[in-house]
Amino acid sequence: MDEDDKLPFTAHLEELRNRLMVSFAAVGIGFLISYAFKEKIFEILTLPLISAMEKGDKLIFTGLPEAFFTYLKVSLLSGIILAAPVILYEFWLFVAPGLYRKERRLLLPAVILSSIFFTGGALFGYFLVFPIGFKFFLGFASETVRPLPSMREYLGFSSKMLLAFGLAFELPLVLTIMARLGIVTVDYLKKNRKYAVLIFFSIAAILTPPDVVSQILMAVPLMLLYELSIIGARIFSRKPSDEEEEELSDGT
Repeated sequence: MDEDDKLPFTAHLEELRNRLMVSFAAVGIGFLISYAFKEKIFEILTLPLISAMEKGDKLIFTGLPEAFFTYLKVSLLSGIILAAPVILYEFWLFVAPGLYRKERRLLLPAVILSSIFFTGGALFGYFLVFPIGFKFFLGFASETVRPLPSMREYLGFSSKMLLAFGLAFELPLVLTIMARLGIVTVDYLKKNRKYAVLIFFSIAAILTPPDVVSQILMAVPLMLLYELSIIGARIFSRKPSDEEEEELSDGT
């Protein structure tokens, strides 16, 4: 971007305000659409738990407004998901004019791929980890102890877990971008593989239920993603030609 093309600070603030207004409007529309189907959305979200529970068992709510506010939160989360393409598009329109051409080539694929990896991680947690983890927790039930999970409690737990798995699956993209920027190298990633494995199992022990199966279900994919990161770093790492091109761009 040339010096003459730079906008004053107030113009940036005005543009940011407009982008945020469009994003908030998209979230609002997504919220209204989601609220119309709030029971169905929450039913889909609770399906792994309901499948693991005994026949006839149901979720409960312990406070009068709990169900109402739970449905509001579910609708808001669903609305944000529905509005994600608009939010990402507005983000791209805001930052793209201030980037060099090579930076634009890197940012747009990164935004798209980050959405794909995050969704893949959340789906992995929902379809594979949730059923096993819930069976473990419900296994403590007995003739004198009966599980009565509440709507609010389940929504908080499931949303945190889905967020954790979604962020964990961003690992290959983050490390590949770091390699592209020259922050890490393939040799560095290979050398520190054993420390990465230790960190992965520590993260899995914190984020998953306290049973070995659930921890392995999270740690093993992270290990595979780390290996995928090494492959991505090898393919997209900065090469001497890239550094020469950057020096020429800075010189002009």
